[in-house]
Amino acid sequence: MKQPSQRQLRVAEQIRGVVSTALLRGHFHDQILVDHAADVTIGGVDASPDLKNAKIYVMSLNKGDLPDILTALNANRHYFQSEINHQLNIKFTPKLHFKEDESFAEAHRIEELLKKIQ
Repeated sequence: MKQPSQRQLRVAEQIRGVVSTALLRGHFHDQILVDHAADVTIGGVDASPDLKNAKIYVMSLNKGDLPDILTALNANRHYFQSEINHQLNIKFTPKLHFKEDESFAEAHRIEELLKKIQ
């Protein structure tokens, strides 16, 4: 598997900052995002090599609301894309795909497996 380039990593981190800031400001017309934007954490961003697509990994303090939050984020991705377009100086604004960040659950699962071995 090919490692991401420095440009991919830099743009991904910039996208993360823009999306996080947009969530904090909370200028949404979607009631789910208005109610739950403060509960959302951006765990990471993976940008494609051509920088035309980006997967944004999201966690929520309230796990039960995460499917609704993901649906709302994906439905309002045009808002985040316009924020990225205004704030970043890149040739193409990437198409965003919000997904659940499962890294902490996976880390917990591995930790439990290691405890069983001992």
